[in-house]
Amino acid sequence: MTKIAFIGAGSTIFMKNIVGDVLHHPALADAHIALMDIDTTRLAESEIVAKKLIAALGVPATVETTTDRTRALDGADFVVVAFQIGGYKPCTLTDFDVPKRYGLRQTIADTLGVGGIMRGLRTVPHLWAVAEDMARLCPDAIMLQYVNPMAINTWALTARYPHVKQVGLCHSVQGTAEELAHDLRLDPRTLRYRAGGINHMAFYLEFQDAEGRDLYPLLHQGYAEGRFPTRTGANARCPNKVRYEVMKHFGYFVTESSEHFAEYVPWFIKSHRPDLIDQFGIPLDEYPTRCEEQIADWTAQKDRFATAENIEVVKSHEYAATIMNAVATNIPAVIYGNVANHGLIPQLPEGCAVEVPCLVDAQGIQPTPVTDIPSHLTALMRTNVNVQELIVQALLTETREHIYHAAMLDPHTAAELDLNQIRALMDDLIDAHGDWLPDWLHHRKAA
Repeated sequence: MTKIAFIGAGSTIFMKNIVGDVLHHPALADAHIALMDIDTTRLAESEIVAKKLIAALGVPATVETTTDRTRALDGADFVVVAFQIGGYKPCTLTDFDVPKRYGLRQTIADTLGVGGIMRGLRTVPHLWAVAEDMARLCPDAIMLQYVNPMAINTWALTARYPHVKQVGLCHSVQGTAEELAHDLRLDPRTLRYRAGGINHMAFYLEFQDAEGRDLYPLLHQGYAEGRFPTRTGANARCPNKVRYEVMKHFGYFVTESSEHFAEYVPWFIKSHRPDLIDQFGIPLDEYPTRCEEQIADWTAQKDRFATAENIEVVKSHEYAATIMNAVATNIPAVIYGNVANHGLIPQLPEGCAVEVPCLVDAQGIQPTPVTDIPSHLTALMRTNVNVQELIVQALLTETREHIYHAAMLDPHTAAELDLNQIRALMDDLIDAHGDWLPDWLHHRKAA
């Protein structure tokens, strides 16, 4: 029997997707699933959904719930981590509202920029606590880490707990492939691609159809003719023009959304150029908008989940269950994972978090080197790695000054604010977060 600990199981819809995927695999059908969260109401809702998934599939899996992290982790084979420290309210709203007072606008603010910096500062200490417990209670388990800011988290985890097995997981590589297949009117299952880089800034180095034909000429042609992008429906608010424009100038397509990518670079969100917002369809304050929509959607859905006899189980495109099955059965699978850079991408700093193809089997996660990334792409990545490195160093050494420098080197922030404004903004953000941050951050100790 496989034991799966789910830390942050109050994220009910995400838990539903992962557990539903797991139970599709015969080798995992009798898994014991330990759901853990500090929110007892959300935890109870997740327990109901998980048990109905098991009933719908008719499998012998079992579920327990607990607010005790150590109980959930004890003896686990896999640890899925999916929490958000500080939640949408108050912390995410703080990440948006305080910068607005300085004229600094954001879209998602969970990966880089001042929002990503603050999320990293309040998240990493809790991930370290999970890793410390794992080293004691389930030393052979693999942490499947789904928390943003992914690159900062992965780097900080591997720096302090190098012997804890972990991989950072995102759906941007496979998700973007599906979007491009939609534009090209191709079945995404027929695509052949190879990507590499850092989380949210990996690029498709090869992008081909089933016969091995290069699809980049069609992407360039479609954008030049105004036929691409073709986002519709719920995605129409974020039309994906930023990434096509970057492809036009840099030659390759990046694996994270336009609404994300617009705030990783200095070219699109400018207070003195509102025309760019309109031209590229950049959705400012997109993450708070999504949070409100998700809250409303869950409010409408939870009663239906509670009263429904059966819950439809649809496989998602997340990697977690694929990894578990490959380890359990020794049937190899390939995923894209975020791991420590030990020669995998030699143009990027040693130890930083990189996103590369990984072979998974009974031996665990085995990353593949990607050594042929063009220099202009790795140069662009390093502008983001600089920020990640300084935040990791701030956390490891408890040095507040590194946080100011990280924000000063952030491409979007530096394009909008001067040095004194950035320092004052970071002070205001730290003060506004209060006890959500480690104690040392409230002591102004210079480097």
